[in-house]
Amino acid sequence: MSPKEIKYSPRNLKDLLIEMKDTSELMVDLAYSAMVYDAYDIAEEVLRLEDKMDTIDYHMKIAAMLSARRIDEAEEMSGVLQVAASSENIANAAGDIAKIVLMDMGIPLELKVALREAEETIVRATVNEESSMVGCTLNDLELDSDPGMWIIAIRRHDDWVYDPNKDTRIRPDDVLFARGHDDGVPIFFELATNQEYKPKEIQHEKVLKDLEKAVDIIVDMKNMAELSVGLAYSALLFDHEDIAHEVRALESEMDSMKYELQHWVLETAKHVPDVNQLRGLLHLANASESISDAAYDVADTVLRDIDLHPIITIAVRGSDEVITRLQVDACSPIVGKSFSELNLETETGVHVMAVKRNDRWVYSPGSKTVVQIGDILIARGSHTGEEALMEMCACPLADDTIS
Repeated sequence: MSPKEIKYSPRNLKDLLIEMKDTSELMVDLAYSAMVYDAYDIAEEVLRLEDKMDTIDYHMKIAAMLSARRIDEAEEMSGVLQVAASSENIANAAGDIAKIVLMDMGIPLELKVALREAEETIVRATVNEESSMVGCTLNDLELDSDPGMWIIAIRRHDDWVYDPNKDTRIRPDDVLFARGHDDGVPIFFELATNQEYKPKEIQHEKVLKDLEKAVDIIVDMKNMAELSVGLAYSALLFDHEDIAHEVRALESEMDSMKYELQHWVLETAKHVPDVNQLRGLLHLANASESISDAAYDVADTVLRDIDLHPIITIAVRGSDEVITRLQVDACSPIVGKSFSELNLETETGVHVMAVKRNDRWVYSPGSKTVVQIGDILIARGSHTGEEALMEMCACPLADDTIS
């Protein structure tokens, strides 16, 4: 394939940065979905989006150079370019995950099953012509707040709708790909298909010895990579060095996990007749670790105290998925309740990525984690979900009395 010629056209720097962030995050979601479901068409679209990212990056560099007329402006733009480059690196890693499918690399079935059971699930559902969804816009449905699912892509016959917005209207036979908490999957599936959701039970034989160890490592790496990206943008948004340091710690831990997996593969290779069964594991580990590296590069702009252009914060806040930092007051009604009791994912559609308690961070808090006074919640979701979360956590207003 010959290189595609890119022609310059004037683009707004803020819009370019938003598009890079949203596209790279969408690619990660679609890439993991393609790998889990062996979806060749989604994997091919991920690579098309990778080409799109190259074009956006080109326009980003031109726009940044045209925007800087003084030394101080150039210094601020260096941070913009570093964030943009990191977004493209995330996209490139997503492309590597998609190639696992396109190149038929070996991924053990146990791993795919484990990924489907990961903290945030990606579900595929075909819209029944009699579904109540038909004819409604995403704004009408408010799926992100109830049942807490976020539609990341729609396949419409041979066409794809990426990053659908609130005005996107659902049609019969649309194939929806949604991400969210396990609790919201059955509700979303039944709403779309008019059928009862039945988790697929897959009968399979374990081909590799002690595969559980590799599965645990890869699932943890996937979750940590996604958490790193969210925390990195949080650090950028709030100019928060504590969060940036945590991203660096996660990146270091990811390196250790990668080396541990490499050691497992080398040990296991002696006992398998076909080492191709292990290629996909290494490829997936490398890609997940690359995502974490790119996230650290985003957080590095905070750690090195680079003068960030205000456009970065505007872009992060302007994207379709926002990151929220919320401190729990003593009067908040959620104090003393567990995340299981609160059902934040299904009630608000917002996913709590981390909790800071005193000087300690709790990553990916579990259902038994109890909210305490002074906790700082770092969450991601839609603008609508953010408002619902703030309303849910707000202190009740005292009733006015008239004497």
